[in-house]
Amino acid sequence: MRHLIGIDDLTMAEIEQLIETAEDIIANPEKYSERCHGKKLATLFYEPSTRTRLSFEAAMMELGGNVLGFSDAQSSSASKGESVADTTRVISCFADIMAMRHFKEGAPMVASLNTSIPVINAGDGGHNHPTQTLTDLLTIKREKGRLDNLKVGFCGDLKFGRTVHSLITALSHREGIEFVLVSPDELKVPSYIKKDIIEKEGLPYSQTEDLDSVLPELDILYMTRVQRERFFNEQDYIRLKDSYILTPERLTRAKSDLCIMHPLPRVNEIAVGVDKDPRAAYFKQVLNGKYIRMALILFLLEAAK
Repeated sequence: MRHLIGIDDLTMAEIEQLIETAEDIIANPEKYSERCHGKKLATLFYEPSTRTRLSFEAAMMELGGNVLGFSDAQSSSASKGESVADTTRVISCFADIMAMRHFKEGAPMVASLNTSIPVINAGDGGHNHPTQTLTDLLTIKREKGRLDNLKVGFCGDLKFGRTVHSLITALSHREGIEFVLVSPDELKVPSYIKKDIIEKEGLPYSQTEDLDSVLPELDILYMTRVQRERFFNEQDYIRLKDSYILTPERLTRAKSDLCIMHPLPRVNEIAVGVDKDPRAAYFKQVLNGKYIRMALILFLLEAAK
């Protein structure tokens, strides 16, 4: 039984295989339209979501499968105190594969230890979001034509941003990667990400609070929002929420082939005027998320046979 709890559950060869499958799905959608006929995906979303949940549902439907589940923990037996372990045991009686988003770090891992079907982590607290990482890798591949030899800037909330942590982990295995980490001091990348991943792999990186000074060097700019839901102190959130706002004026300093990414939702960290810029790839990311999740569902169901 294979699960996807963290991006390191996949080898680089398997990630490349998933990207290849996703690109084939984009080119030949009819070839995959009935591949999951008779199969059911359960979506267990204990935390609000638009893109991730609907992306999973659309992915399964376009593979010819069906979807069941819940989008609010209050509409499930969790509101009665049922444990994650028991919920997943129940769900495995009804579905062939499940995608779980949970506010508690490690909940999808608990689910994977208590079920007989593949579990996909659709985001657990501030920890991991591996399918967003696969989405990001597919987007980089399609926009830049490669996953190697890139200078990648991450900007905004690098402390609580699970998408940032997962993408740094994935890119650390590629050749010629350099990271530029742009954030307020309070929202820097956690020390374990730097020590256990970036420094362990011997990758060059820099940290700064000044986006403008590094913008001309970047091949990829990955913007993130300051996440209100991760703060215990409302005043800290208000003080930091507008730390970085990407505008058309700022982008005049950037490369002509810069790829601008964002896991969404955005608040105001990317001005709407940037949406018309051909370098803006964040809505393409959304669509890529559907295709890579289609590839992942096929991969995990095949592994479960």
